[in-house]
Amino acid sequence: MNLVGISINHKTSPLSLREAVHLNREEIAEFIPCLKKDLFSEGVVISTCNRTEIFGFPYSPFFDPDELSAKLAEFKPGIKIEPAHFSRYASCGAVKHLFSVASGIDSLIIGDSQILGQVKEAFDISEDLNFTGTILRRIFDTAVRVGKRSIKETTIGEGAVTVSYAAVQVVEKIFANLEKKNALVVGAGETGELSAVHLKDKGIGKISIANRTLERAEKLAQKIAGDIVPFNSLKEQLGNFDVIISATSADNFIISYEDVKNALKKRRGAPVVLMDIAVPRDIDPKVRDLDNVFYHDMDSLRIIVDQNLQKRKDQIPSVEKIIMEEMVGFFGWYNTLDVIPTIKTMRSFFEDIRLDELEKIKNKVNEEDYLKIEDMTRRMIGRLLHNPTIRLRELAESGSNINDLTTNTIILKELFNLDHSISQEEKNNDETKNEEPLGKE
Repeated sequence: MNLVGISINHKTSPLSLREAVHLNREEIAEFIPCLKKDLFSEGVVISTCNRTEIFGFPYSPFFDPDELSAKLAEFKPGIKIEPAHFSRYASCGAVKHLFSVASGIDSLIIGDSQILGQVKEAFDISEDLNFTGTILRRIFDTAVRVGKRSIKETTIGEGAVTVSYAAVQVVEKIFANLEKKNALVVGAGETGELSAVHLKDKGIGKISIANRTLERAEKLAQKIAGDIVPFNSLKEQLGNFDVIISATSADNFIISYEDVKNALKKRRGAPVVLMDIAVPRDIDPKVRDLDNVFYHDMDSLRIIVDQNLQKRKDQIPSVEKIIMEEMVGFFGWYNTLDVIPTIKTMRSFFEDIRLDELEKIKNKVNEEDYLKIEDMTRRMIGRLLHNPTIRLRELAESGSNINDLTTNTIILKELFNLDHSISQEEKNNDETKNEEPLGKE
């Protein structure tokens, strides 16, 4: 198989470079014709925040992967890309890498399930642009199956592995029913936004946003269908919330011990969850000593994240087993593509001999005897070719012994001069195509 691929990802390059070479959907649609014109008969471009990868079947059998990285650099001028920034893959290695990506074990965050959707989307773009064929389609169908099996059959995607998600999962464990709870997210940066989105996804009753810059607070509140708490009235409003997640970039505490103590009086003993996911901290850690306060900061949440990451890493061997199972299945199918023409040619070769011999005796026996001989020779040829046909198919479909398959196929072709038969068959087909239809000048 001449599938080739290159990858620039979190293992090979800094974030700044990954961001620079990232291709959005429109850019991918613009880049594919460049690949189609000069390099590939079919291919796929996958580009996410942490990787840009290009796979395809090159026109030239002597293809150099550096041509691919040069083409990307040409499409993204002004970016300095070194050969060391790329990983290169070919044949089985390219298929295995793609399956690893789809399963999430090659992601920056192990078990990231978003990558599976991104792989599917990348293939859909190529499909829409007529840049795919039977083999590439089969590869990506199998990659998607690998991703789905990894999620279903292992726990590779379970457990929070980001601090913002860990905070929300802890909240979910403290309050059995979030629908009747109110949450306040302090800070509208990336971490605060992720926390707000996770809370919304978990079905929290109401979300409010407080941020020094009102414009950013309004933008986030609109995204999660929440409302705004003015930052200058934050302390007076604390008692209205069951969950408070703070993620600002302030240099000092913005919520003091006294602020929380006063909020508890207003709440009349109702518990409150305080998640401080800022560095440096936003909430005075002494609040953990107050009754009915559930307090977590980065240190405690990081312990949860690290434990979950380790659990995911422990699942990698199970996912790799799924990958190998699917690779065997895929290459079993792929190997039959080479074997089937040989089997057809072999059967045609023997069938021609049978028909030729039957023709010689056709006028020497009566019709009844001829039909019996014709039936007998047909069954005889079927029995003679049954075992070699079955054996070749088994070798191809198992995918476990390619050398035996290749050797047996070569021996078969040489013994019966099948290559000559194939060439003659192709020649006859070409002559038939070039014949003028009868009755026309």
